[in-house]
Amino acid sequence: METIARILIIDDEHAIRKLLEIALESSHYNVLMAATVGEGKTMIATQQPDLVLLDLGLPDGDGQDLLVRIREWYFKPVIVLSARSEESEIILALDHGANDYLTKPFRSGELLARIRSALRLNDAESTVDPKRSYGNLLIDLSLRTVKRDGEEVKLTSTEYALLSLFIKNEGKVLTHQFILREVWGPAYIGHAEYPRVFVAQLRKKLGNQPNQPSLIRTESGIGYRFTG
Repeated sequence: METIARILIIDDEHAIRKLLEIALESSHYNVLMAATVGEGKTMIATQQPDLVLLDLGLPDGDGQDLLVRIREWYFKPVIVLSARSEESEIILALDHGANDYLTKPFRSGELLARIRSALRLNDAESTVDPKRSYGNLLIDLSLRTVKRDGEEVKLTSTEYALLSLFIKNEGKVLTHQFILREVWGPAYIGHAEYPRVFVAQLRKKLGNQPNQPSLIRTESGIGYRFTG
């Protein structure tokens, strides 16, 4: 029996949530709803929906910022539904990880077609559990917190971005070039000293696990591997 997809609507306008709910349920989707950035982030972390419909103008924050945060640990499709029609806003959302962008008002038939397309293209890449445990370390990607032996570890934004990249690619060898592009940007390709310095700082702050080598292993001449 085919699994029914669960779709989360994040929009502060009750009328729009209701219209979307009717359209989605008529197409046999299970519907979840949130009205704020905070509610949306919590719902994504706890319910792990198959697709998110995201408004940008939310009362407690900007949907663009929420998109950046959830893309650190949530990899299912996100379709932005927004009244913002400026090209720069659309490009920014796509660069932040949105799979698609529809401006309001939109036709429900077109939205449903884009949802079907996004779900088809999603090749079952699973969402990372935002809470990760490694020995005496507890990392919560949804809260952006790292604790060692119950005490919070203070990381800079760059250190956290690097750690998040390692966790999302656990077990994979990441080249120096890949790390530089993802964390610092294309302009820093070739500056291999950056990953070396920041990996050393991360290792020091995270500490080696008892009876285990470092979580971040050096692949000589290539890059690093996060072993978990």
